[in-house]
Amino acid sequence: MAKPDTLVVDGQAFSWRRLCELRLQQLEAWRAAQSVQPALFEMKHDVRPAAERTAAGRYQEPSLFVVTSTRGQRAQ
Repeated sequence: MAKPDTLVVDGQAFSWRRLCELRLQQLEAWRAAQSVQPALFEMKHDVRPAAERTAAGRYQEPSLFVVTSTRGQRAQ
């Protein structure tokens, strides 16, 4: 038995193909109406370590006293 091409709602018959076409047109019109919001500033890549990219990460792993060079250290 073949699938019927019509959908009956409240006693009115609707063509399934026509409903699908209308829905696609509706979606295309909606997408065309959506405006593109430009960025306020250029996005830059964050080169900080993963733990320092969020406030929670900086709190959990503070790096304020991490010595990055041997300049201020005494010789042992």
